[in-house]
Amino acid sequence: MGIRRLLSGNEATATAMKQVNPDVVAAYPITPSTEVVHYFSQYVADGEVDTEFVAVESEHSAMSACIGASAAGGRTATVTSACGLALMWELLYVASGQRLPMTLAVINRALSGPININNDHSDSMGARDSGWIQLYSENNQEAYDNYVMSWRISEHKDVLLPVMVCQDGFITSHAVENIELIEDDEVKKFVGEFKPERYLLDGDPLSVGPYDTPQFYFEHQYQRAQAMKGAKQIVLDVSKEFAALTGREYGLFEEYKMADAERVIVVLNSSAGTAKVAADQLRVKGEKVGVLKLRLFRPFPHAELAEALANAKAVAVMDKCDSFNGLGGPVFVDVRTACYDLANRPQIVNYIYGLGGRDVTVENFLYVFEKLTEIINSGKTDDIYRHVGVRGVN
Repeated sequence: MGIRRLLSGNEATATAMKQVNPDVVAAYPITPSTEVVHYFSQYVADGEVDTEFVAVESEHSAMSACIGASAAGGRTATVTSACGLALMWELLYVASGQRLPMTLAVINRALSGPININNDHSDSMGARDSGWIQLYSENNQEAYDNYVMSWRISEHKDVLLPVMVCQDGFITSHAVENIELIEDDEVKKFVGEFKPERYLLDGDPLSVGPYDTPQFYFEHQYQRAQAMKGAKQIVLDVSKEFAALTGREYGLFEEYKMADAERVIVVLNSSAGTAKVAADQLRVKGEKVGVLKLRLFRPFPHAELAEALANAKAVAVMDKCDSFNGLGGPVFVDVRTACYDLANRPQIVNYIYGLGGRDVTVENFLYVFEKLTEIINSGKTDDIYRHVGVRGVN
């Protein structure tokens, strides 16, 4: 039986963390993820969990402590945003390279500079190739659900990779919504006990983090790549079990009014809800539009996504982050690559939007859908690297 609660995205994440009751949480506060640390540290102080909470002096230290705790055999978690994630950069690769399961709640915020504390995806997208699985959340319910599922994915014996669960800073992290929590005992049963096969405290000699010579380094990277590749099926399996428990179904992505869609917007996180409203308005007018909301970004569901877009005529990929490569954002590059082998490729363009917390409106998405109509009518994409919502531009 679900529990109806009115929670912000941050409190929903902290609640899920409390229900899992990890062995170690090491964290350093940074806006807009600070609330998660506040909530959870209060649970520790009140004796609601028996977690060892480590208040460190920086995010670099937080990830270092998590690596040590996971290597020692503990169930481990942390949380951060923006520059805090950037300060963890070196250790992100260590965590995944050592095949250490853990979870990291990323409350997405723009990276400096200039300094900005509002939402975009430059932080987690910058870490997209660090070997971490990445899940994105449209709303508070999905942030909570993804976080509960993340433990099962990360700790699966065929995965053993860390997981980032991302949600939009201030937009969902601080907004309050009605969500349905799972009973505490059901969460514990679903997640299960963490039983590492090898760890530093099991009594047998074990070296963690030694120098990896050329004779072995490549093979270890291959193993990590294979684990990431196989994680896609584990995500689906865990999501199926979660649906049986809660009735809430999640796939690799969500297809919204895609059955006959000729014009499609690909988007992730909270902006998906706004794009759906725009699609609804155009559907009332009889226009064949749809929205594809990515949930899993790493590993990238290339084959499944290409199949979902195979019948579209024009696609706009929305990036709340710029790669500054003169070509487009990170989501666009992956989506376009995924569609390369389609027999009838749709015309695909990129729109950079919402950087630094710029408001994203229904009108922005209606504008993008209109531009897709122009592409279909002309048969030309012209400039594929575009921006929407920039003052003085559009």
